[in-house]
Amino acid sequence: MAAPSSHVSCEDFAEFQELLRVMRTIDDRIVHELNTTIPTASFVGKVDAQQTCKELYQSLMEAHESRERIIKNCIAQTSNVVKTLQEERKKTLEDIVLLKKLRKEQTKLKLMQSELNVEEVVNDRSWKVFNERCRAHYKPPKSQ
Repeated sequence: MAAPSSHVSCEDFAEFQELLRVMRTIDDRIVHELNTTIPTASFVGKVDAQQTCKELYQSLMEAHESRERIIKNCIAQTSNVVKTLQEERKKTLEDIVLLKKLRKEQTKLKLMQSELNVEEVVNDRSWKVFNERCRAHYKPPKSQ
């Protein structure tokens, strides 16, 4: 699944997480995808396993790159908001509402940063399964 063409909102963390969940569908279904498209020994002649693995490889690469780009973009946006709020906080130390907003944004930033770790685990799992099933049919370029 490619990245959604519309602008990704980083304001609402729940919406951000839901977008990532939907975008991770390809990773969640990789075992099923491979089981249904890569032939067993008895069906080798009926399916082009090399082409299937190549297409799956390209889909995985696109999905992983787009998710990483979205996560890093949201981290950058939220970091800028946190910096701005910290500067405002220095000017008005007594503003409790500003402090609460700053804490909320800092928490959101930490959660978004943790999504990079989740992304790494999801990607590693997908590549492991892909390599186990497709290594005999398709050799990806060395960039991975």
